[in-house]
Amino acid sequence: MNVYDVIKRPLVTEKGVTKKDSERTLCFQVAADANKTEIRQAVETAFKVKVEEVRTSTTAGKLRRRGRYSGYRPDWKKAWVRLKVGQKMPEYAEV
Repeated sequence: MNVYDVIKRPLVTEKGVTKKDSERTLCFQVAADANKTEIRQAVETAFKVKVEEVRTSTTAGKLRRRGRYSGYRPDWKKAWVRLKVGQKMPEYAEV
């Protein structure tokens, strides 16, 4: 897989920005079939940093309704990536 096939987008939320500032942790939406090794290599290649730890979670899609029609949003995978001490944080969450 390509680097940008693994990392779909950064998740810029209040909780994610707080973890980024206090714990050197970045949050991404990643491909559902990507493993921790692929995520580590993709982040190191895209942002030119060293990764200490990768944690992942798969979120089930929610039921959504529009009137009498209903359907499910797709399942998706989230990755929390902690950088090693001394690495420069990428600034993608600028306000």
